[in-house]
Parts: sequence; structure tokens; C-alpha cells
Amino acid sequence: MALDLHKISISFKIGRALTLALSLAFGLVLFLTSCEQNIPPSQQPPISVSVEVIKPKTIHPVFEYIGVVQSSHEVDIRARVTGYLETIAYLEGSFVKKGDLLFQIDPRPFQTALARAKAQLAREQAVLWQAERAVKRFKPLYEQKAASQRDLDNAIASQMSADAQVLEAQAQVAEAEINLDFTTIRSPVNGLTSTAQYRVGSLISPAQDKMTTVSVLDPIWVVFSVSEQDVLQSDDEQKRGLLVFPPTEEFEIELILADQTIYPEKGTVNFASPSYSQNTGTLMIRAVLPNPNNILRPGQFVRVRIYGATRPNAIVVPQSAVQQGQNGSFVFVVNSENQAEVRSIVPGPWEQQNWVIWGGLKEGDRVIVNGVNKVLAGSPVKVSGEVEVHDSVKKDGKEQGKEQVGIPGI
Repeated sequence: MALDLHKISISFKIGRALTLALSLAFGLVLFLTSCEQNIPPSQQPPISVSVEVIKPKTIHPVFEYIGVVQSSHEVDIRARVTGYLETIAYLEGSFVKKGDLLFQIDPRPFQTALARAKAQLAREQAVLWQAERAVKRFKPLYEQKAASQRDLDNAIASQMSADAQVLEAQAQVAEAEINLDFTTIRSPVNGLTSTAQYRVGSLISPAQDKMTTVSVLDPIWVVFSVSEQDVLQSDDEQKRGLLVFPPTEEFEIELILADQTIYPEKGTVNFASPSYSQNTGTLMIRAVLPNPNNILRPGQFVRVRIYGATRPNAIVVPQSAVQQGQNGSFVFVVNSENQAEVRSIVPGPWEQQNWVIWGGLKEGDRVIVNGVNKVLAGSPVKVSGEVEVHDSVKKDGKEQGKEQVGIPGI
């Protein structure tokens, strides 16, 4: 029993010694940490950073919007005469050429009407012939005083009436021919057909809905909307000389498809709505593009990129260099003493990876772009390299910036 108490006493002493040692070690760590935090930034070892040396340059911003593809010429096919549908002559959903047969309405009633009109014309022509003969007979008799003026006048009036009846009969024949032609419905354009709304045997009339639709796909339209805020901002930037549009405002259009591929054909803007939509507060813009391979279809959503504008003497920094504080946006610049200095900035529109800076920076400033999260105001820094900032979107071998900014007056 005495031996057990002795062992317990030894164990207790060892535990106290270990606890004391851990406490001393923890206290030492806290002391060292506190000492490190109390070191002034100017006495800390230099922090390795990369900088961008500000050089104003002309950049080519790209405006990007979401657009919807539309047919440049959509034709609703409707019946122009009443009759029973006899034939659907096209494959629904297929491409047709101008003049291809689409529908055939039963022509027999119209063929009969044409024959009746021709018969009526022949009858009226016979009456006219008789009236002309009568006038020829009465003229010499009137000259010989064998017929009165009244008899001659009646003969001439009958001739004129018969002539008018012939003209009316000719018009009825022409109308019957037109109605007969209307029973054959052909495509007025080259395009893509939709489904037929009526089946063979249906009674068709002009008062009913369209029979089908033919949509022209080449050229094709793309419609997109620009917000009022974007337009006003763009107008303001142009007045301040921060944004320049091409002289004739001939913007080039590029499309990005749903699979992120670039549509091979380029287009131009061909219409801008003169008024804003009261429902959405946006301005509708329309572009036209070639579509020789029918890649684009009506209703398709695409990303629309607009090229042609420039920003002269623009200052651009990477988005990673821009920080947010209680007083707004700022960046760290390296001063003449190789220390990090906070510089408040006025950010402008953003590109894909960069900011356009309206104020706060000047040519020659060294903006920290890598290692920003390691520095504080007054921290000594060591510039390990310079970073050159480029526009982010490439087009035809030239790098372009991409912005979400409106384009007025297109």
C-alpha cells in the first residue's frame, strides 16, 4: 500500500513538471508573436511583389450583350381563295426555294369559273360584233337621208354598251384566271419552312390563320437591347473624350455561340430603335450577318460582341490590383522609397480581367499587381518583376478589351 502511494506521488510530480513546461513554451510563443507584430512595417523584411508601370495607351473595348436570332424575312403563307386542300407538296421543316410548290387547293371549281367567264366573254364579243355591223349599216343610210339621226345614235349607243360589256367580261376572265392561279401556293422566298397548320381535305379560306411560315435565313438578323443607363454613360464618356466611336459608326458584329465557339461570319448594325421600350427601358439594336451554312436559326440565343470603338490614353490595371476600403477603391503603389503606398482611385468600366481607371493614377506610377495580399501601407517591398497589362479579348490577332457598356446612336 505504501509502495502504491509512492508511485502516485511520483506520477503527480511528473505531471506538474510537464504542465509547467507546456505553459512556459506556450508563453514563449505568445511573447515571440507579440514581438513580431509590434515590429514597425518599415523594419520588416522587404516583400517581393510584381508591379505594372502605368503607361497610357489606346485600347479597343468590346461591348457585349445577349442577343436573339431572327429571320430577316419571315413570310406567313395564307390562302387567297376558298377551297379544299388537295396536296401538301413540301417536306415540313425543310428548305425551299423561291417558286417551289407548297400547297395545292382543289382547282376544279376555279377551272369551271374560268370556263364560264370565257363563255360570257365570247357572248359579249358577239353582241359587240352585231352592234358594230349595225353602226356600219346606219351611217350610209343616214347620209342618204334614209335613216334618222335617232336611229344612228341608237346604233352607236348599242355599240358602246356592247364594247363596255366586253371589257367587263374580259375583267371577269382575268379574275377567274387569278383565282385559279391562287389555288397553287408557291414559296415567295428561299427559306426554311415550318409545320403545315392544315391537313389534306381541310377547307381553307383567306379568313383563316396562316397555313405555314417560310423564314429567310441568309442573311440573318440578331436583335439585342441596350439599357438607358448604358446609353447615357456612353454619351457622357464620348463628351469627355474617354470613348471614341468610328467616324461613320460602322461597328463590326461578332457572335459567340452556346458552345463558346465564334461564329465565322461578321456582321454590321443596320437598325437602332428611335425610342426606348416602356416595358424594359431598353433600346433595341439590330444587326445583320451572312448565314450561308444556316448555322444560325430563329430563336437562338447568342452573345453579341461589338467592335470599333476606342479609348484613347486609357489607364488600365488588373482587377486583382484594385482593393475596396471604407473610403472606396484603392491600389497599392510603390513609392520612391520602395514602400507600399495606398492610392485612392476612380474606377471606370471593367473589362474581362482589367479595370479602366478614370482618376488617381498617372504615367510612371508603379501599381502592385502580384503580392497585394501581403503588403500594408508603409511595408517595404522588393520589385521582382514588371507586368504588362493587355486587353483581354483577341480579335484578328489584336487583343481587345471587353466591357458591359452601352453604345448609343448606332
